[in-house]
Amino acid sequence: MKLNSIGLPSEAAQILAAELNVLLANFQIYYQNLRGLHWNIRGKRFFDLHLKFEELYNDSQIKIDLIAERVLTLDAVPLHTFEDYIKNNKLEIVKNIHKDEKAIEIIIASLSKLLTIERVILKKSGEIEDEGTNSMMSDFIAEQEKTIWMLKAWQHD
Repeated sequence: MKLNSIGLPSEAAQILAAELNVLLANFQIYYQNLRGLHWNIRGKRFFDLHLKFEELYNDSQIKIDLIAERVLTLDAVPLHTFEDYIKNNKLEIVKNIHKDEKAIEIIIASLSKLLTIERVILKKSGEIEDEGTNSMMSDFIAEQEKTIWMLKAWQHD
């Protein structure tokens, strides 16, 4: 079995990198959706949500970089074109959303789909003992589960 530069099975690491690229593409769509929500939100909760959406897109921008760097660490190339992002996207692409409740529903649905992708990666990274990817996915999952809980709590005011 051939190992890559960090001691993981090369073929399995390439498969894992492909899954990470799917996650990367979906995070790029999520990020852009958040930017649109941030810009277009209206209503009495504008100030709170405008800031929250900015917090979420700044966080997703950091995660995008972490994912791309992990793909590189696995000796692969991160996706970096809008064409690739659209081709690998599993999230709803939204446009001109103004209502607060609809915006929160979109974020919860997006995070739920990202969690599904991350759990696949977590399983595969565990199978090849890729602790770097495993740790990153565990951190993402825990944080996003908490965010979903908080957003769902917001829905029940």
